Amino acid sequence: MTGLTANDLNISIKRIAVNEVQFVVNLFDSYRVFYKKQSDLGLAERFLKDRLANNESVIFVAFIDETPVAFTQLYPKYSSANAIKNWILNDLFVNEQYRKQGIGKQLIDTAIDFAKNNDAKYVQLETAIDNYNAQHLYEAIGFLKQGPDTEFLVYRINVD
Repeated sequence: MTGLTANDLNISIKRIAVNEVQFVVNLFDSYRVFYKKQSDLGLAERFLKDRLANNESVIFVAFIDETPVAFTQLYPKYSSANAIKNWILNDLFVNEQYRKQGIGKQLIDTAIDFAKNNDAKYVQLETAIDNYNAQHLYEAIGFLKQGPDTEFLVYRINVD
């Protein structure tokens, strides 16, 4: 696949429903393994089915011909003060053999279009501080780094 771009491939992107979760289970499991989690296809399937069945996420899958090769998962983020729903691009994964061909960008563009068409004001994402390839892609698309001097501080407490 090296040397090809998204324009050279027969790529389609589809928002999947709960009854189509089988298209993304293996990719989601690979995504989790990438982040040093134990492979568990059953867990992956249950997690994804729950998110979709409860309308807690939106998943777009990229296909080459009929083979799923990448996905992104968005979670809603609400602002009470602004009375709007925005989106967190939480997961983005491209099967290793299909990377550097523009598929990730196509998925992100699809997610941005989805957010715009659903009256969101922004799409937010996070990436590891050492994930330079992802940072380069996000910045090339137009995402801006949010520093520690934003309007609000983020706090978290562990509850386990």
